[in-house]
Amino acid sequence: MQSTARSAPAATIAFRDVLSDDGTRLRAWTNDPEERIDGPTVLLCNGLGTSPFAWPALLDPACGVRVVSWNHRGTGGSDRPTRAEACGVDELVEDALSVMDHFGLDRVVVVGWSIGVNTMFQLAVDHPERVSALFAVAGVPGDTFSTMLGPLRLPRAAARAVTVNLSRAVRLAGRAITPVTTRLPVGEKTIAVLSHSGFMLPVADPQLTAAAVKEFLSTPIDWYFHMALTTSLHRRVPLSRVEVPCVFVAGRWDLLAGARHMATAADRIPGASYVELPGTHFVQMEHPDEVHRLLLDLVGRVSDDKVA
Repeated sequence: MQSTARSAPAATIAFRDVLSDDGTRLRAWTNDPEERIDGPTVLLCNGLGTSPFAWPALLDPACGVRVVSWNHRGTGGSDRPTRAEACGVDELVEDALSVMDHFGLDRVVVVGWSIGVNTMFQLAVDHPERVSALFAVAGVPGDTFSTMLGPLRLPRAAARAVTVNLSRAVRLAGRAITPVTTRLPVGEKTIAVLSHSGFMLPVADPQLTAAAVKEFLSTPIDWYFHMALTTSLHRRVPLSRVEVPCVFVAGRWDLLAGARHMATAADRIPGASYVELPGTHFVQMEHPDEVHRLLLDLVGRVSDDKVA
C-alpha cells in the first residue's frame, strides 16, 4: 500500500506498509514518492519515535539521495509488536532488513541518528554484507544511556543510573501525561521557545521542526519510554568488527549523546572521521546544510570506490 502524506511539509514523502520478520506491520517511507530521484539510496535509521520531518535537507527533492526509512514500532502508524518487549535494538535491526528487502536494497550507505546509530552499527556487525558505509549523527554505537548528560561530564555509571531511573519514572507517569502532551499546541512560537532552551538551538526550518515535534508527541509517553528503556539494554558494539567507512557528526552541547563519547568511538575505527558542530542532539535540524554536505561527501566517496 502506498499513500502520500497529508500535510504540506510531507509533500515529498510516500508511505508504504512493510511486514517485519515477526509479523509486525511497519510504516515505511521514502522521500521519492514518484521514483524520480536518480541519486544513490541511503537507509535512514531514525531517532526513536521520530519522523521524516526531523531531516529537512532530505525532504528537498533535489537533495541528491533517495532515502528509505520507517517509523518505529508503535509510532507514526506502525503497529506495536505482539510481545511488548520486542522493541529493542535487535528488533530494530530486523526491521531495517525488512525495509531494505521491501525496497530491493542489497547494500547501502546507512544513516543513523540517536538510537538509530545503535541500530546501524549493530546492523553493520551482524550483516556486514548489507552495509557499505555508516553516517552517525548525534549517537553512539551502544550503551547510549551511559553517554547522556555529556556536557555535565558525569561518570558513565552515574549518567546511566540517572537517565534510566528518570526514564522509569516518566514511563510510570506516562498514562497521566499523554493526554496533555498529545494536545499541546505546537507551532513556530513553541519552537522559538524550545530552540532557546539550551536543549535545542535555533533551527533552520521552524515549520518542519514544529511538524517533527507534533508528530513525536503523538506517541503515548508510556510506550515511548518503554521502548527507550528496552533499547537501553543494548550494550556497546565491538567496533573492531566494523570495516566500512564511518563518519561521526556530533553536536557540541548534546545532552542525549555525548560528543566526547562519539569522538572516542571514531578513534577506535580505522579511517573513521569525526566532525563536531556547534549544536545539540538536533544538529541535523540546526545545521542541515553542513550535515547534508558531509553525507553527500561520504556517499560520493563510496560510489567512487565502487567505480574504482
